[in-house]
Amino acid sequence: MSIVKLPKAAVFGAANGVMFMTFFGALWASIGIIGSHGLGDPWSLVLSGIVTLILLSGAISLFGKARNMNHAATPEEIEQRRNINRKFGWVFGLEGLAIFIASVICNMINYFEVFFPVMAIIVGIHFFPLARLFRENFYYGTGITLCILGVITFFLPINATVNHVSLIATSTFIGFSSALTLWVTGLRIWTAMIKQLKQI
Repeated sequence: MSIVKLPKAAVFGAANGVMFMTFFGALWASIGIIGSHGLGDPWSLVLSGIVTLILLSGAISLFGKARNMNHAATPEEIEQRRNINRKFGWVFGLEGLAIFIASVICNMINYFEVFFPVMAIIVGIHFFPLARLFRENFYYGTGITLCILGVITFFLPINATVNHVSLIATSTFIGFSSALTLWVTGLRIWTAMIKQLKQI
């Protein structure tokens, strides 16, 4: 079986998926690092950097494999990809709008401490339509996990002291746990696509 049997757009889509998980995972990790107030330094930053570089290399490798594919997309594949991109744009845009509204409300009620867990829940919810759109059941697990993590964070103390370091417990927990969730998702996308490429 030839590699041209696999749609080029599918490989590009996987590469974009890994890139998104890498970037936003690093963003969540930064929230955790800032909230931890130096607890675990420099290893938390080093580990975050290593994971980010590994997943980034995976995304770049998939982009390279996609560019080397000679398969020309059919009109049907092009139209299907346009529809997917359009729907993804709507989902991503609504997610961003919801996060913006949440930040405004949290500021208005002077209760910004709950913003990050609320954001995690919003991000988790946005994975449900993406799971259906990309036909990737693993996204349901990602969405459920992020929502659960967000809810758990509501029950944590805002501040805590660990090893004589005063940290923002909620930011530390939701930051690192959400980063791990997205990184695992990115790794899953990468390895699943590599497996498909090897099978054809």
